[in-house]
Amino acid sequence: MAARRKLIAGNWKMNGLKADGLALASDLAGRVKGAGAVPFDMLVCPPFPLLFPVGDAVKGSGVALGAQDCHAKQKGAHTGDVSPVMLKDAGCAYVILGHSERRADHGESDAVVNAKTVAAHKEGLIAIVCVGETEAQRDAGTQTDVVGSQLAGSLPEGTTAENTVVAYEPVWAIGTGKTATPDDVAAMHAFIRGELAKRFPDADKMRVLYGGSVKPSNAAELMATENVDGALVGGASLVADDFWAIATSCR
Repeated sequence: MAARRKLIAGNWKMNGLKADGLALASDLAGRVKGAGAVPFDMLVCPPFPLLFPVGDAVKGSGVALGAQDCHAKQKGAHTGDVSPVMLKDAGCAYVILGHSERRADHGESDAVVNAKTVAAHKEGLIAIVCVGETEAQRDAGTQTDVVGSQLAGSLPEGTTAENTVVAYEPVWAIGTGKTATPDDVAAMHAFIRGELAKRFPDADKMRVLYGGSVKPSNAAELMATENVDGALVGGASLVADDFWAIATSCR
């Protein structure tokens, strides 16, 4: 198996004002700089209004900047939307796409996620493409059918380990306090790896993250699970001590 460096990504969602974001970003930047060589990459994805100030706070620290969504077009009459070229201009290196909250709240289909991923790639952004099943789908035993279909529809041709990260987030574990067992995670991540290998020559190098109520108490076990290459962290990424503890659980 190819060695894959862990990625610890914080999805701040719709949380944080300027002062909060600056304090959190500056704290994390200081920890990464002070730690020297670390066995992980760290990423923060604040809300759109905080991209520039947070980007300034983490510049040169080793903490990367990402956004939580983008439009499939580079510019135009799309009120309220933000394009990949604007994200690049703000200093972003990554963008989260197809998060279950976007799929549910905004009706985003796999085709929409695919188009956004193509646009992100065109601007040199690394797309973190999210997939995951609902509790009802898992109870029905269709989780691999659901995730396989999302992967097939959401990942465009031209996807590589350099421009794409996959994040498995079981919808029933996001913000609920429920976490998939290590066995469940290992099984799904192995399935995802196999599906990627069917289409992409460098699938063994692609990072597949786990997300869904990741916290300091379960991070070490999850990060040690086979085919888990990091975490997409929600609530715990808003607390510097918790996010840092998750990151430093990587070995």
